[in-house]
Amino acid sequence: MIAIIDYGVGNLFSLKSSFAAIGTDAYVTRDPAAVAAADKIILPGVGAFGDAAKKLRDCGMAEVVTAEARRGKPLLGICLGMQLLFEKSYEYGEHEGLGLIRGEIRPIAEQISEGLKIPHIGWNALQFTEKPSRLFRCIKNGDHVYFVHSFSGTGCAESVIATAEYGAPLVSAVEDGSVFGCQFHPEKSGDVGLNILRAFCSMEVGKC
Repeated sequence: MIAIIDYGVGNLFSLKSSFAAIGTDAYVTRDPAAVAAADKIILPGVGAFGDAAKKLRDCGMAEVVTAEARRGKPLLGICLGMQLLFEKSYEYGEHEGLGLIRGEIRPIAEQISEGLKIPHIGWNALQFTEKPSRLFRCIKNGDHVYFVHSFSGTGCAESVIATAEYGAPLVSAVEDGSVFGCQFHPEKSGDVGLNILRAFCSMEVGKC
C-alpha cells in the first residue's frame, strides 16, 4: 500500500487517480501512523517551499517521513515534494528541508540563459545521467515529461539521475538509496509518467 501525504499543498486527486490507473492501491493520509504502516511513501507538493516545510513539520509528517526513508522505505518526492528532500532552499529567504538529499534549491534564473520564460512550464525531454536508476527502468532516455517550476536543485551531482535542457541542464530527478525525487509531474506526464510510477511501485523496502 502506498501512502500519499496530505499536508495541504499537494495535487492529491491526480496522484491517487494515477495509481488507480496502474492498478495500485494508494491512500491519502494526514496520519503519521498510517504513513509508518505504508509500504511506500509519496510526498507531493505545489507552492512555496517555506510554507510547505512548515506545514509538513507542524502536522508531524516531517519526522515520520525522514525516519521511514532512513530505514529503507521507498520515498518519492514530486515537484515541491522533491525540493523538500534537499537540505535547504533559497526561495524567498532561507528554509531548512528534510536533508535526505544533499544540496540546495535555488532559482532557475541563476542557472538558465537570459530571455527564457520563468517558470519552466511544459513538456521537456529527460536526459539520463551515467548513474542508472530503477525509477527509469520502464522508460527511455529522451522521453518527455511535464514540468512546472521556478526553482531547481543544485550541489547534488552525486544524486542526479536525470536532467532537462532549458538554457542549461536543470536537475530533473534525484536518487539516494531509497529516496527518489522528480521535479516534473509523473501524474501529468501520460504513459511515461505512469511507467515511472509503476517502477516505483515495484521497489522493495530496504533494497533500493
